[in-house]
Amino acid sequence: MSYIQGRKTIGSRIGMAVTYIILFIFTFLAIYPLFWLVMSSLKTTTEYQLNHLGFPGTTLKPGTNEHFKATFGNFTYAWSKGNFAVLTLNSILYTSVTVAASLLLSLMSGFAFAKLRSKATKWMYGAYVIGLLLTLQSIMVPLFLMVNWTGLYDTRLGVLIPYIGIALPMAVYLCTEFIRSIPNALIESARIDGASFLTIFAKIIVPMAKPVATTTAILTVSGTWNEFMLVNILTSKDSTKSLPVGIKKFAGQLNSDYGRQFAALVIGLAPMLAFYLIFRKEITKGVAAGAVKG
Repeated sequence: MSYIQGRKTIGSRIGMAVTYIILFIFTFLAIYPLFWLVMSSLKTTTEYQLNHLGFPGTTLKPGTNEHFKATFGNFTYAWSKGNFAVLTLNSILYTSVTVAASLLLSLMSGFAFAKLRSKATKWMYGAYVIGLLLTLQSIMVPLFLMVNWTGLYDTRLGVLIPYIGIALPMAVYLCTEFIRSIPNALIESARIDGASFLTIFAKIIVPMAKPVATTTAILTVSGTWNEFMLVNILTSKDSTKSLPVGIKKFAGQLNSDYGRQFAALVIGLAPMLAFYLIFRKEITKGVAAGAVKG
């Protein structure tokens, strides 16, 4: 008996060791590209061309015994040359407004579709869900024509309205399916006590829907911050463009200046990394608890 238990213990330890090795490999593959990007952003173009994988400041200058020096000047140049101060503020505005508006509208719509039954809600919910089947490429031209026709081209409002509309189908679907899992007895009890639907929404639905709201916010933040194609065709002035468009423009201007290109990429990536690091616990809880229940 002890022999069998000993073999099980050895087998479990081997299994744990293999698991940790696999996790370490995947962690390394995820982190190393980010580490390499940051290291490359501290190099001059010449040093990067001579040594792609080395640390900044470890490469000798050709024909001398002097090493290159790590430089933060790439970040200063990229920030000023790319007008990243304005572009970053625009990205923050587009992302925050899109997240707030899509969350409010999707929770309200989800409550109506899941708990306020009528002949119209089924068709209206179906119209939202159809939006999941539409790709951005298929609606890009109609969106451009509509924004141009309404006089909203090259305005922040002309970017925000499509962003919110594009975020709503997935958000409404997630919120509706989650709110359906909330017991009807809670709502019926509140109605018997005289609570209005607005009170039920604010005091019961919103607190209980925090997990799916977190999941929806994560998806919306990531999709909006990194969006490039739509804002690129709906804006022409730097004052209304977002950070991804500015990074692409910067790379086009200096397509052989690798150090400054990498610095621009780090500037664009840093806010998203900070978002995930600051809200990592909430993100983990939201993804785990906000799964759609069947």
